[in-house]
Amino acid sequence: MNIQWNQGELSHSAKWHSENGIRPHQKVIAADDTLTADVAYRLACEGTAMLWTGDFQNAKQLLQALIRRVDKPSKKSQRIDRLEKEKSKSPVDIFNLHRLSQSQRARILGMVLIPINADHSISLRRAPELTQACMEAYGAQQEAYVVSLRELLGVISAHEWRKKGVPILVRDDEEIRIHPHYGVFSPIRGEYIELLLKAPLPKAIQKSSIAFDIGVGTGVLSVVLAVREVKKIIATDQDDRAIACAQENIERLGLGSQIVVLKTNLFPDDKAALIVCNPPWLPARPSSTLEYAVYDPESQMLKGFLQGLKDHLLPGGEGWLILSDLAEHLGLRTREELRDWIDQAGLQVLDRMNTKPSHRKAFDPDDALYKARSAELTSLWRLAPKTSL
Repeated sequence: MNIQWNQGELSHSAKWHSENGIRPHQKVIAADDTLTADVAYRLACEGTAMLWTGDFQNAKQLLQALIRRVDKPSKKSQRIDRLEKEKSKSPVDIFNLHRLSQSQRARILGMVLIPINADHSISLRRAPELTQACMEAYGAQQEAYVVSLRELLGVISAHEWRKKGVPILVRDDEEIRIHPHYGVFSPIRGEYIELLLKAPLPKAIQKSSIAFDIGVGTGVLSVVLAVREVKKIIATDQDDRAIACAQENIERLGLGSQIVVLKTNLFPDDKAALIVCNPPWLPARPSSTLEYAVYDPESQMLKGFLQGLKDHLLPGGEGWLILSDLAEHLGLRTREELRDWIDQAGLQVLDRMNTKPSHRKAFDPDDALYKARSAELTSLWRLAPKTSL
């Protein structure tokens, strides 16, 4: 799909790229350093995208100005009114309004567009060298393309995270880092890693030291299991980016002899003494491919894991489900539903280990979902077939 715009008397066209699946904008104008933030904000709200032809750093400043306008703090009295109105809303209503607000915000901030050459270079004045970052995110391109500046800044941020990595634990006085790829959920919320380190390994591991990591992502859970000296780990995923990311992290840490990554849906054709899974935590429809790590429509992955777990465990084996109860506090899923799914899958709960999140939003009373976030617990559910006791 192409995007078109006029510049002077000439008409231009280029390939349109959006990781969020946004269709090419119908109204596009050429814009440069003479465009004021107020005019840009009005155009964006009206649905007009701006193809930037001026200084790259000025485009970034313009985007920051748009962010300030979109996120303009309410007056104290307005905030109090909002909080009073929210008392009458259900948690689901608040969640849906929050997602709608975020969607509208993303639409407005996505209206500043950047043209990029086929070799991933940018011809704008003071444009940084982003060839490697764009290659990592988009792969080789045969023609010039256009992306939103907001998405491009996300690509830059992902590149920096990929370079420096995310510290997850310390082993033998050496810090172990995971290097997330663009489009693969970063393990920045690592409270569940402590749960994975503390949970007692099932006795079946002593006889057959094999584990599965369902939905490998960056490979963080597989790495933790390897640190816990599980001899063989089979990690699965369906996403090509996740598979490439996990394999790179595994090789970087020298764990290739312990961990094998397979592209498959949920379980491999085998059985294990331990099967771990950290599915997306919220049963809602993702609005982009990048949101599939957060949103699990109708809890499909969670249900699939529970339903298939019993048939893939060795005698005496366990399944470890890592799951936040944020969905319960938002009214998206009840504890009774989760318990019923566990029971219907022929499973029992051996133990449930909990931890409180430590991320900033859990302590921010101005966050739209603060009430739910402040009550959230992340749990490691130790599950086993009912017949095991």
